[in-house]
Amino acid sequence: MVRKLEIMLMTVTKQSFYPTPKRVDNIPGPKQGHWTYANYATLPEDGNRYDLVDGVLYMAPAPNLWHQKITFEIASYMRTHVSLAGLGEVFIPPTDIQLASNTVFQPDVIVILKDHFDLIQESRIIGAPDLIVEVTSPGTATYDRRQKYDAYARAGVAEYWLVDPATQTVEVLTLEGGEYQQIGVFANERTITSKIIPTMQDVQVKVFFQKAW
Repeated sequence: MVRKLEIMLMTVTKQSFYPTPKRVDNIPGPKQGHWTYANYATLPEDGNRYDLVDGVLYMAPAPNLWHQKITFEIASYMRTHVSLAGLGEVFIPPTDIQLASNTVFQPDVIVILKDHFDLIQESRIIGAPDLIVEVTSPGTATYDRRQKYDAYARAGVAEYWLVDPATQTVEVLTLEGGEYQQIGVFANERTITSKIIPTMQDVQVKVFFQKAW
C-alpha cells in the first residue's frame, strides 16, 4: 500500500510539471470556435503559452527548465546545420506560426528553408514551416499527437519531430499524401534521418538530453 502511494505521488508530481493544454473559456473575446489571429494577437503577456486550433483557444503554462534546455540544445544544433550552413533559418518561442486565419501555434523549434522565406513576416510566420519540433511530455503527448498533428498535416508541414524527454528519443515524421509517415525513432548514439536537414545525420541524439546540473 505504501509503495502504491509513493507511485501515485510520483505520478502527480511528474504531471504537475507537464500540464495538459486546456481550452480557455474565461478570457474576454469571441465564443470558442470563432477566434481568429486578430483576436489572438490581443492576448496579454501573462507568462502562459496560447494556441489557437480551428478557432478554439488553448492555454498551457510556460514549460519547465528541462523542457527549455532540450529545446535550446536542439535549436543550437539546427542553427549550425541550417542557419550557418545557409539552408534557412531557425526560430524558437515566442514565435507565432499562423497556419490559417483561425489556427496559430508557438512550436518549440521552427525551421524555414530559404526557398520559403516569404513566409516570414514582421510579427509572425504565415504558412507551413518546413519542419516543426515539439518537445512532448506526459501532459502534452495526446495534444501533440492529435490537435497539433492534425493541424500540421493539414497545413502541409513537411516534417514533424516529436521529442520525448522521458525516453530520450526523437520520432521523425514526414508528410506523404497528406498523412505523416514515421521515418524512425532515434535514441542514444543513433543519428537522426531527416529529409529537411540531411546533415543532422552527424548528430547523436543523446546530446539533446545531457543535463548540466
